[in-house]
Amino acid sequence: MARYEFKLPDIGEGIAEAEIVAWHVKVGDTIGEDQQIADMMTDKATVEMESPVAGKVIELAGEVGDQIPIGSVLAVIETEGAETAVEAPAPAPESEAERPLGDGSAVPTAEQEQEMPVTAVEQPAAKPAPAPEPRVEPEVAKRESGGAHVLASPAVRARARDLGVDLGEVKTTSDRVRHADLDAYLLYNGGSVSSRGAAAPRKDETIKVVGLRRKIAENMQEAKRRIPHFTLVEEFDVTDLEDTRAMMNRDRGSNPKLTLLPFLITAMARALPDWPMLNATYDDEANVITRHGALHLGMATQTPNGLMVAVIRDAQAKNVWQLAGEALRLADAARTGKATREELSGSTITLSSLGPMGGITSTPVINRPEVAIIAVNKVEEKVVVVDGEIEIRKRMNLTLSCDHRVVDGWDAANFMQTLKAYIENPLRLLSA
Repeated sequence: MARYEFKLPDIGEGIAEAEIVAWHVKVGDTIGEDQQIADMMTDKATVEMESPVAGKVIELAGEVGDQIPIGSVLAVIETEGAETAVEAPAPAPESEAERPLGDGSAVPTAEQEQEMPVTAVEQPAAKPAPAPEPRVEPEVAKRESGGAHVLASPAVRARARDLGVDLGEVKTTSDRVRHADLDAYLLYNGGSVSSRGAAAPRKDETIKVVGLRRKIAENMQEAKRRIPHFTLVEEFDVTDLEDTRAMMNRDRGSNPKLTLLPFLITAMARALPDWPMLNATYDDEANVITRHGALHLGMATQTPNGLMVAVIRDAQAKNVWQLAGEALRLADAARTGKATREELSGSTITLSSLGPMGGITSTPVINRPEVAIIAVNKVEEKVVVVDGEIEIRKRMNLTLSCDHRVVDGWDAANFMQTLKAYIENPLRLLSA
């Protein structure tokens, strides 16, 4: 038997170390050739490390979250043959799911059933309906205080036990305690019952911050440390825009269903040329600001591994149908880990969303090196005064966070008013 030292290969230009984000083997395991050993994350990609030999794992380099230098031993495998120490060939990157955004705010929807492609919120599996309780005759429940007896059905007794209620303390006007009597008891006692039947508290859980979650945390901390944020909130009337969207969806044919997202991106594409300091990136180490001619729109996308930014390239050149299709495609690619590096990098301004769960307002964190981010909050019907008349209108808030080193308050306010003029006038928006 011999020791085979599996060394971490060079997995990218300028990469000095990589983080262990998952082990797929443990010491003592017998593995085959090309079997996956670990997932390693760098600043640029997550890569799968596969064993070039078969054998028994006798050493592993560290724990999940540890940083391993390039060229150091990642694993030692006991094999048949002479002792060797080799560096594995550099594997191809897995998915390029490393570009986190600093926030998850809300692209609005007026319909609760509307699915926003910008977010992916995992819903818990529905609990199966409880089996119907069998019909049984009332049983005698022993009164815990004084040894007397009280009549109650098994269902009532089980409920009282779960609530920690002593049936001997429950008053009843009939020959047995019923659910209504329990309800009256709880109401009379202000909902307070003994702790005897209370559920045990959940145990504390310790979660190590590793992988993409660590990258998100580091980027957010760096963004807040380096960028002096300021935030501006403006209310928009989207009644006419929602009517236009509903009309276009009725006649959409084979086109994807339109959410508000493509209309908002179109409005941004129309407004940003007038206020180019918001569609910019800032290299604060070189002290260079780049004002971008094209709009590469970053979408904050929730995935099982954390929040990422998928990028719609040249959004200014696409119509609302094309934007809707591209948003759906990129959101799905990000969630399934199939997005490429190009699809997760190079955004010039970001739109953040929580869909119908969005709040009244929010304070999104800028996605460095960008200098602005827009969070879109939920649509609500409000009673407002229009030309002296009271009307019910659909309203939503847009929140703009800016880097005050680059963007002045005057530019931010004017940009929001320009955006407002497009959003509140769909004919102008779609014909511009």
